[in-house]
Amino acid sequence: MILDQPLKKVFASKPGKDSSAKSLLKSISWRIVGTIDTIIISYLVTGQLVMAVSIGSVEVVSKIILYYLHERVWENATKVKTNEPETELVRS
Repeated sequence: MILDQPLKKVFASKPGKDSSAKSLLKSISWRIVGTIDTIIISYLVTGQLVMAVSIGSVEVVSKIILYYLHERVWENATKVKTNEPETELVRS
């Protein structure tokens, strides 16, 4: 694949850590799946295609932002702190 190496450089990060760009693309791809699901459910409930697409359009933007923020908070919350000394447990 021609774009394989350049794309790997864009998404390269420290081992075990997602880059911000990768989190953003994951957010967008997941929202596409979620929005299709929302439109289908909205159509089944309302019976109106226009209403279903309207509901899907509103939720797609808000949920991309919420998912991206969730990913970044989760990444920071699970980050290993390197400047704190490890506690040694002494057996007695």
